[in-house]
Amino acid sequence: MDELAYIPSPSRGVIHLGPIPLRGYAFCIIIGVFVAVWLGNKRWVARGGRAGTVADIAVWAVPFGLVGGRLYHVITDYELYFSAGRDWVDAFKVWQGGLGIWGAIALGAVGAWIGCRRRGIPLPAYADAIAPGIALAQACGRWGNWFNQELYGRETHLPWALHITSSEGGRVPGYYHPTFLYESLWCIGVAFLVMWADRRFTLGHGRAFALYVAAYCVGRGWIEYMRVDDAHHILGLRLNDWTAMIVFLLAVLYMVLSAKKRPGRETVVEPGLPDGEGVSDGEADGSGEAVEAKEAEASADAADGEGEADGEDDGGDGVKAEAKAEAKDEAGSGTKKS
Repeated sequence: MDELAYIPSPSRGVIHLGPIPLRGYAFCIIIGVFVAVWLGNKRWVARGGRAGTVADIAVWAVPFGLVGGRLYHVITDYELYFSAGRDWVDAFKVWQGGLGIWGAIALGAVGAWIGCRRRGIPLPAYADAIAPGIALAQACGRWGNWFNQELYGRETHLPWALHITSSEGGRVPGYYHPTFLYESLWCIGVAFLVMWADRRFTLGHGRAFALYVAAYCVGRGWIEYMRVDDAHHILGLRLNDWTAMIVFLLAVLYMVLSAKKRPGRETVVEPGLPDGEGVSDGEADGSGEAVEAKEAEASADAADGEGEADGEDDGGDGVKAEAKAEAKDEAGSGTKKS
């Protein structure tokens, strides 16, 4: 194979600054969290929420998500930690890889629900705001698998093949499909799909989040089918393939039922905000249409107010106006007489 036609693997996934280890896997996760919070904050403010709310709730959601992701991995691959010759302490070594997205989303939602409940915020609205950011966070996080030389696909001689050089953990050095890259690119596409659909169809009440889940499951299904790492199989399919199919159906079902029961989007996402603190969707998206609509509405209200005032002067206050006119005439005549 041409030595230039492949994706090289890092020679190591950790750099030591004295006694402090800096791990590529952890950096990818941290970068993903920052991206998710940054984009989620912009979208939340655009929906009428307060800046900083997304980060405050993320303080609950992120730790729960990390624990959930690790639990899912350990439970579904328990033999890696609790079988003969294995050390169960390794189950706590998150930096070595092994975070299941299904567990991360499930338990992360519990943490987000706690944070939302403390602030009186509807969880579906929050989920819609952060959905594209979560997809981008996954795109960043998948590069952590590249640093750890893990979760690659079948052997291939394509120009973008991933060159695995490590032989630890049962790896066989060679050239494989870079499934980490496929999933990273797919997640970026999912993020843009959700943002486009959210703007085009005004998704609300959790439907943007459900779209993210459904779209991710489609990609995860075919990418999972390419992987060659050890996994539990049911009827010839990997466990994660079955999970993706079931979650996909649930997400689609939710979108259909939610659209019928609660069409449109929430008008208030964060109670108790002062007037004018939130900004419109149009301002955040750069379209300006919603801003213009708001300004037109405000102008119309002002005009109506002036009209009502004029009406009162012409109608109910007409007597006062006439009295003032008569007083002026009398004052003028009195001056002339003097």
